[in-house]
Amino acid sequence: MTVILPTTLADATALGRSLPLTVLHRPHGPDRPIGSIGVGFRLNGDQTGGQVAIVEHPFPPGALVPPHVHTREDEFSIVTAGVIGFRSGSDEVVLEAGGYISKPRGELHTMWNAGPDEARMIEVITPSGFEGFFRELAEVFEAGPPDPTSLGSLAASYGLFFDPTWVPELMAKYGLNSPFG
Repeated sequence: MTVILPTTLADATALGRSLPLTVLHRPHGPDRPIGSIGVGFRLNGDQTGGQVAIVEHPFPPGALVPPHVHTREDEFSIVTAGVIGFRSGSDEVVLEAGGYISKPRGELHTMWNAGPDEARMIEVITPSGFEGFFRELAEVFEAGPPDPTSLGSLAASYGLFFDPTWVPELMAKYGLNSPFG
């Protein structure tokens, strides 16, 4: 297949917008609980032609996200407040506000609040779709204590798999709370 790219400004603008202009003003909707952290929905796949989704995660002090592997999407995180620790495969790093990290699909990774105050990060998910997991997970937590088997089934339906192997080590090493309640 041959793709012909525009060669002039007139040709480029004649193509028109590839996506609708989406504007999200402050204040954003409230954060919703999804276990040890929360989620705020910013841009969904239906607003980006399926290319990307953007969520924001608040991390209370002591929060640890269960280690997990994505099979369908990559994640790019930007720390916007506080300090967040990341482990991806055998690599471990702590980032302050303004730090960026990529977390590729197919690699076990986790995150935790590495400071004494609430931390926040923006998560860019590509391609979109995984924001649906966060939405469903928020509904589960808002309905009451979740059933672990149901959580595993929900995760698997999004190509997400948990591995708690690192949890005891990270809890002991950094004084974190259990991500399992």
